[in-house]
Amino acid sequence: MQFISALFTWQNLIHLIDILVIWFLIYELLLLIRGTRAVQLFRGILIIILVKVVSWYIGLSTVSWVMDQIINWGVIAIVIIFQPEIRRGLEHLGRGTFFTHNQTANETEEETIKQLDQAIQYMSKRRIGALISIEMKTGLEEYIETGIPLDADISGALLINTFIPNTPLHDGAVIIKNNRISVAAAYLPLSDSKLIPKELGTRHRAAVGISEVTDALTIVISEETGEVSITKDNELIRNMSRNDYLKFLRAQLYSQTTGKDNNFFTKLFSFFGRRGGGSNE
Repeated sequence: MQFISALFTWQNLIHLIDILVIWFLIYELLLLIRGTRAVQLFRGILIIILVKVVSWYIGLSTVSWVMDQIINWGVIAIVIIFQPEIRRGLEHLGRGTFFTHNQTANETEEETIKQLDQAIQYMSKRRIGALISIEMKTGLEEYIETGIPLDADISGALLINTFIPNTPLHDGAVIIKNNRISVAAAYLPLSDSKLIPKELGTRHRAAVGISEVTDALTIVISEETGEVSITKDNELIRNMSRNDYLKFLRAQLYSQTTGKDNNFFTKLFSFFGRRGGGSNE
């Protein structure tokens, strides 16, 4: 009993919290850089640290000094080169994902999904290329400014006509904001990721690119194959069936309004809640 009481002291609790916070920050960092060019940066940093430790241990003073200079000046270079990834991480924190959202009805979201489904089915079967980006919590104003304003209700027919080949608005992206078609023919940032398959074209690179710097949900239809893909949080999900993308759209669009949040703390509290008091379902 004396050992147990000595173990559960306030000081040990502080140390435990300290370790958990660091572990959580590393976990979130790995999620943010997963699938981005920052992965290569992370590997490079590990190699530099390893060289530094080995050179210090065996007494290679010159190599150790060079590694120190690289580490000292590398921080500035990282901020400049990886500005999009850093911005994405800060926006991720600023979106307040530790907290839930107020509950509202989902009728509007369901109507949006219905119209998107109508457009996707038509264009996919006829192999009409399309790029549709839906604003989530991160604003897309800088990309909206590059497009042609529409400010129209979301309509499957309007989306189809927008992407008909050789029409003025077909080249570029449609951006949906606040359940309205904000603009068409908008330019999205192209991803430089080497993980994107080479057979995919500019539309897919733009979809991945916008997902690297924002939390937007982007739908891509391939004009070569009619394949339906979705990007979200730097993930590219390819060859989605109708059931797949409908399920995904409902999960993502509904989650903004129903208070369901899949962040680490929500899962943790839910887990301990089930362990302590059982399920309420």
